[in-house]
Amino acid sequence: MWIIYKEFSFEAAHQLPHHEGKCRRLHGHSFRGRVYVASDRLKTTGSETGMVMDFSVLKAHLDPLVKNYLDHYYLNDSLGLESPTSEAIAAWIFAKLEEAGVPGLHSVEVLETCTSAARYFSPRLFPLL
Repeated sequence: MWIIYKEFSFEAAHQLPHHEGKCRRLHGHSFRGRVYVASDRLKTTGSETGMVMDFSVLKAHLDPLVKNYLDHYYLNDSLGLESPTSEAIAAWIFAKLEEAGVPGLHSVEVLETCTSAARYFSPRLFPLL
C-alpha cells in the first residue's frame, strides 16, 4: 500500500463564534495542509508508470480550491461555514476533492499553526460504529 501527499498553503482569516477564548475574535493564520491519496498498486502504463498518481494531477484539483475559496479569504463566508475550525476546513476540502473524483482520496490535513492540526479521513476507511 502506498500513500502520497501534496502540500498546499494559504493565508486566511476566520472567527470561531462558539469558542470561549480569543479565537472567537476575527484573526488570521498562515495555514498549511496536505492531501493524501492511497493505492494498493502503482500505474503500469503511460507517463505515470511506477506512480500512485502524478503530483500535477492532484495539484490541478487542489489549486482552484486554494485560489477561489481559501487564500486571502474570510473563511466563514467563502466556505459557507459558521465556525470554520481546522476540522471543518479539512472536511470541506475533502468533500470538494471527493466531488471532483480524485481517485484514492484518503485524507486531508490542515495545520492551523506549526503545532496544531486536524486530519479528516474518508468515512469509508473508518465507518462509525
